[in-house]
Amino acid sequence: MATTDEHRTIAPIVGPDDPRRFTDSGIEIKSLYTDGDLPEDLPERLGEPGQHPYTRGIHPDMYRGQLWTMRQYAGYASAKESNARYRYLLAHGSTGLSMAFDLPTQLGLDSDDPRCLGEVGRTGVAIDSIDDMRSAFDGIPLDQVSTSMTINAPAAVLLLLYELVGEEQGVAPEKLRGTTQNDILKEYIARGNFIYPPQGAIRLTTDLFAYCRERIPRWNTISISGYHFREKGCSAVQEVAFTLSNGIAYVQAALDAGLVIDEFAPRLAFFFNGHNNVFQEVAKFRAARRMWARIMRERFDARDERSRRLRFHTQTGGVTLTAQQPENNIVRVALQGFAAVCGGTQSLHTNGFDEALALPTERAAKIALRTQQIIGYESGAADTVDPFAGSYFIEALTDEIEARANELIDKIDSLGGSVSAIDFVKNEIEESAFGYHERYRTGQDIVVGVNKFVDEGEPEVPDILRVDPESEREQVDRLRTFKESRDPSTVERRLEDVRVAARGSDNLLGVLRAALKDRCSLGEVCGAMKDVFGEYQPNF
Repeated sequence: MATTDEHRTIAPIVGPDDPRRFTDSGIEIKSLYTDGDLPEDLPERLGEPGQHPYTRGIHPDMYRGQLWTMRQYAGYASAKESNARYRYLLAHGSTGLSMAFDLPTQLGLDSDDPRCLGEVGRTGVAIDSIDDMRSAFDGIPLDQVSTSMTINAPAAVLLLLYELVGEEQGVAPEKLRGTTQNDILKEYIARGNFIYPPQGAIRLTTDLFAYCRERIPRWNTISISGYHFREKGCSAVQEVAFTLSNGIAYVQAALDAGLVIDEFAPRLAFFFNGHNNVFQEVAKFRAARRMWARIMRERFDARDERSRRLRFHTQTGGVTLTAQQPENNIVRVALQGFAAVCGGTQSLHTNGFDEALALPTERAAKIALRTQQIIGYESGAADTVDPFAGSYFIEALTDEIEARANELIDKIDSLGGSVSAIDFVKNEIEESAFGYHERYRTGQDIVVGVNKFVDEGEPEVPDILRVDPESEREQVDRLRTFKESRDPSTVERRLEDVRVAARGSDNLLGVLRAALKDRCSLGEVCGAMKDVFGEYQPNF
């Protein structure tokens, strides 16, 4: 295992008897911090809230003006069942929705595809058609809610279905608010839910940028995600570096496609993980904001202040949840959410305490939402801007994370950027994940209830959410009825239009929208593009 001197982004494995303390990024924590640990140019590094370099937040008054969006990630089984969960969350004070899609939907496959057997509706909601999207938002006015969609390879398809449902409700596209994750690079690196090779996939990403600028101007066109790198095992420094490097790649791709920096950059958003080390997490968010502001100004000459503001969503750390003593996860999630708020997040999802076992029950989802509300209304974290600013410890950590993350971005740049460095980044994450495991195995890192303070006897398992296997058959039946109700010649003509457009260079989304409106399914339009773009084959 690399030592701290050899590898500045991963904690060393030193065993439980070593008196030193490290963050997961290999930053050694001193027992005492003083004013000698502060940089001489601290006022310049801090700036004012709402002003470059945004270390202290992107708004002058932050949560004094408005709390973050409380956006609980939800969706399972059918669109009808997911709609009931969305209504439940909104009724209990959630201020935004976040759609979880099942694995077939994420891979651009219809529920009747033989490869999807046993996966339909398991990890999220199955959306095969405009009928499903309509059911998912039945009775939910799309001009009154902000919706985040955790979808990547087929992001354009799901956004267009959402737009079409809004049109049916009489909601103009310019009134729609929300986010498509639309971050395919992290799929190649950390998750594996890809369809097309990078060239076709990134074209879809930048086509969505341009389409939203023209039609859906309030939509966040991408959520550049470090969350999944951290879930895969990377450290906090690596999370910042890999996420911002991917952001650089998307900005450059949009510029290469002929887009203008200040016309698309204000709608870029980011997605970070929230872990247990409160102080490192607060410093991580502050450092990322400062770094992005400088990247956009100095590297891309962004003139619009909105282009330099790193707006981000946070989800508490799924990988930190334990199946053992699951109620302990309530405390972990509260600490992680508190760190995200103190770090200046724009929206937040707090995990259910039972998510190490299954999708969250209604009870767990409600506790998670109440956790956010307690942070917002009872903790005092929202009462002042950047409450940790000026702390010797926090400012030193912020600077150290920034310095180490910049070194890693320089390394990725030297390899030709994120697309060329996919294998390098994957290897870095694997090395970090190995270090996590070894530090846990040796007892250097303590996980309460797992490798210390363990209960004797059989663990008590809470009631968990179980997806009825019958829901998969019902979804396939609905899809069969949907397909039988269409004009086959219209469907085939629209799919051929998609293939022709994919072979050209014009924006694909208009053609996709027409196909979906004429009742082509998600799997059919994604398959038509696959006929042209091909299918990505990773290097293992």
